Amino acid sequence: MKTYRDHYFLKAKREHYPARSIYKLQELDRRFRIFTKGMRVLDLGAAPGSWSLYAAGQVGSQGFVLGADLVATETVFPAQVQFVREDVYAPSPEFAALLRERGPFHVVLSDMAPATTGHRATDQARSAALCRQAFELAGRCLGRGGSFVYKIFMGPEVKTLSDDLRRCFATVKSHKPAGSRPESMETFYVAQGFNAG
Repeated sequence: MKTYRDHYFLKAKREHYPARSIYKLQELDRRFRIFTKGMRVLDLGAAPGSWSLYAAGQVGSQGFVLGADLVATETVFPAQVQFVREDVYAPSPEFAALLRERGPFHVVLSDMAPATTGHRATDQARSAALCRQAFELAGRCLGRGGSFVYKIFMGPEVKTLSDDLRRCFATVKSHKPAGSRPESMETFYVAQGFNAG
């Protein structure tokens, strides 16, 4: 297990990413073709910044990435990334205005995870609640045809949430990237083709 962890940690350091989570999004993008040049991306739970950096590289200088997290980050971002310290579920008037100004978004990302307790059912329920909140925000911020990518801990709420997404998106698919530890409860869902109603 140590070798597995070191591989992704060292790879991220070599390639100047703040966390190895970059490789999960990279694999999802290769599999589902999430990003194109010029897109606008909202990255929820963005700290320390690996997903925002990857998205910025994919959307290019003509695109835009808005990253938001409760905690700050020391990561230096390129010009097309704006990082704000914000509670996206109790947004300040300034952040709400920023969402309106920069939206609608082509992609909403959520790599958020709850503070784990070690109690499997509790952690699963908290993860599902975060995903539900991210889904509701995505529904307000995505443009037609957009994509929603989120991490969730596998549990009884997963099917209900994915069924709800299927009513709003053309396709909803799950995938566990190689960068996820085999023993981890996490998996990722990619919902594409948002139908705004």
